[in-house]
Amino acid sequence: MAAAQGRLSDGTGGMDDAKEAGEGDRHSHSTAPAAFRAAVEALRASRLRPQIEIEQTKAPQRLAPYAYALEAAVVDGDEDLADGRLVLLHDPSGHDAWRGTFRLVTLVRAELEPEMAADPLLPEVCWSWLTGAFQARGLSYGEPSGTVTRASSHYFGGLSERPAASQIEIRASWTPREGLGGVPDTAAHLASWCDLLAQIAGLPPAGPGDASVVTLPQRRDPQSR
Repeated sequence: MAAAQGRLSDGTGGMDDAKEAGEGDRHSHSTAPAAFRAAVEALRASRLRPQIEIEQTKAPQRLAPYAYALEAAVVDGDEDLADGRLVLLHDPSGHDAWRGTFRLVTLVRAELEPEMAADPLLPEVCWSWLTGAFQARGLSYGEPSGTVTRASSHYFGGLSERPAASQIEIRASWTPREGLGGVPDTAAHLASWCDLLAQIAGLPPAGPGDASVVTLPQRRDPQSR
């Protein structure tokens, strides 16, 4: 799986790198608060569309007392069309910037056709995919923040035969509203995040209820696995 590698922000200025994360969370899941354990179990029990491969990965240790992380790739045969990382943070004492005790942080990226990347409205459209994914599932959330970045690479000299490449990257964080027992519906938020992954990968809607999904054109050279 070509998991997204990069720095994740919790929306409050704290940063961590996936490569620098330790072998586990700062505290053992067995001694974590019941609300955090329930939120993690909901993530583990989620069933996703078959094109999305997902697995647990090392969680950042400096963003919150408790953290759990997943990485995912949208796969078509032997090609990765998009990848991403989702981190669940929990601070039982609460966090002023989050306005809650939980926070979700993500990094999502995909390759684009250069002409698509040149669209001046692309950043706004990509951000609307994130918020629209929440709205489509009726999710309540707060304090969203993030960035949409597009980058282009052009090759010269010995690499001049390579076609120009463009990439879109979404970094975001938001506070999922807490339900009974102070536990947010993390399974629904994971499903919405996977909807975003599918959109940026250019997959068709998953089912009859998803007609509002607007996808990117198929990328020319998806990343080989």
